[in-house]
Amino acid sequence: QERPVGSGGGLVQTGGSLRLSCAASGRAFGVFAVGWFREFPGKEREFVAALSRRGVDAVKYYADSVKCRFTISRENANASLDLQMNNLKPEYTAVYYCAAIDGYCSGYGCRDRRLYKYWGQGLQVTVSS
Repeated sequence: QERPVGSGGGLVQTGGSLRLSCAASGRAFGVFAVGWFREFPGKEREFVAALSRRGVDAVKYYADSVKCRFTISRENANASLDLQMNNLKPEYTAVYYCAAIDGYCSGYGCRDRRLYKYWGQGLQVTVSS
């Protein structure tokens, strides 16, 4: 499993949108559970979204603060992990990280950053007011 390589961070105005992407090869990134986290200045890294599996169905989990605003997805035949961020506000300014688990998670267990073994580099997202 290679370390994911992220892209898509940048500066956007309030109300705008950004799409973050991570690319990597390996089973953990392409098949098993993956997620997005973020860090605010002086704060611990916190959960944003995760994509796992229940049986044969894909399942998605979101932090309450981003539900209905952010969408996590796999694209390009699972070669890319994306986070679509809409209706952005200045309080969403943070450094965002993609991550992968060498296995699966379910429910609130997917929010535990200790389960994630493979991390991309931080992506700065700045929302101007």
